[in-house]
Amino acid sequence: MQRQQHLTTWLQGLFPEQTFTLTPASADASFRRYFRATFADGTTRIVMDAPPEHEDCRPFLQVGKLFEAAGAHVPHVYAQDLAQGFLLLSDLGNTTYLQALNANTAKPLYAAATDALIKIQLASDAKNLPPYDEALLRRELNLFPDWYIAQHLGVTLTTHQQNKLEEVFARIVKNNLAQPMVYVHRDFHSRNLMLTEPNPGVIDFQDAVFGPITYDLASLFKDAYIRWEEADVMDWLITYWERARAAGLPVHADFGEFYRDYEMMGAQRHIKVLGIFARLAIRDGKTGYVKDMPLVMDYLRRACVRYIDLKPLLNILDELEPQIKHADFSV
Repeated sequence: MQRQQHLTTWLQGLFPEQTFTLTPASADASFRRYFRATFADGTTRIVMDAPPEHEDCRPFLQVGKLFEAAGAHVPHVYAQDLAQGFLLLSDLGNTTYLQALNANTAKPLYAAATDALIKIQLASDAKNLPPYDEALLRRELNLFPDWYIAQHLGVTLTTHQQNKLEEVFARIVKNNLAQPMVYVHRDFHSRNLMLTEPNPGVIDFQDAVFGPITYDLASLFKDAYIRWEEADVMDWLITYWERARAAGLPVHADFGEFYRDYEMMGAQRHIKVLGIFARLAIRDGKTGYVKDMPLVMDYLRRACVRYIDLKPLLNILDELEPQIKHADFSV
């Protein structure tokens, strides 16, 4: 409550002649909170509360400028107080893609999302963002044995299992680092895309890096919070691939190679996400993410069935959770 009072005082200083009300807008998996300020004339703004001892607003500001300059619809920054951890932003509304997506809206909404992604990728410059390098990819992969296997499942891997897991991790990282590199939002999915005009509004981009071109596509179409038929996803991916090639982005000329990169990138992301969801539940008490684990595991298993490089991981998954070993992942 003390931070909210400080935030209110800050806003009053920015708008001494206006009255406003503050209501919670959203929270995320970090320490950040968001409030909607509604002014007497009906105007609304979003206020980000990011405690400086836990969150650094500077990456958000930097990436926001890059993405805005690229033509993406991101929150515009009207005011900032980095010492207190407050930002005043434009309001992209209440409706996420997750709420808006259905069988009728999916095609146009995903087309808009991939168009926005292409704009962001076309603006890429390696000097502007941290690299999605081997060290970071590895740190993320290690969340899986550390949190999902050891903490969530309560299992200690055998030496043989550890060696096989390392073998698969090395293959995944080798593929990831060989892909063309662009700006990567790093969480480009239905909860971080807003239904706006123009679509989509893009939020939660402060962890952006310079990395593999298929990463954000894996976030978007292998979404932890919503499942689509694989035939539909294939159509949407082909549409992206065709538009990306036409725009001059360095995607593979062969769609099969591009799709394999997408699948291997998805494997890296899902291994990481399973570790993150376990950590959020166990360490941070945010147990709501546990219900999303089965879909993420389903994506991972389907990729492991398809690619020989991932088969040792499938064997480990079967040994860890034999109760889902016989599910049909061949479709």
